[in-house]
Amino acid sequence: QVQLVESGGGLVQPGGSLRLSCAASASGRIFSGYAMGWYRQAPGKQRELVATLTSGGVPINYADSVKGRFTISRDNAKNTVYLQMNGLKPEDTAIYYCNKAYSSSQYNWGQGTQVTVSS
Repeated sequence: QVQLVESGGGLVQPGGSLRLSCAASASGRIFSGYAMGWYRQAPGKQRELVATLTSGGVPINYADSVKGRFTISRDNAKNTVYLQMNGLKPEDTAIYYCNKAYSSSQYNWGQGTQVTVSS
């Protein structure tokens, strides 16, 4: 079973940047063959999909709320997906997760990484 481990979150001031990582304990096509995405869940809200990319690393879509500020990428050799977040806003505060995108059979969710944007 694939395990997802997110990291890189923290407390940052508005306008700051963070780079999140998501490492998958998988090999071969188990990871590299799938589109992946970053999701987030703020307190009291449903989990939302914020960024996706193809199995080859081409970004597919960004939520309107993060367009122009967030960049998704991946390194299949390292089984890792990244999310570069710039221009952070208080409304970006949430727990961030990665998982397959556009799939009915997602991996088990990891523990996520907390991002808090506050002055």
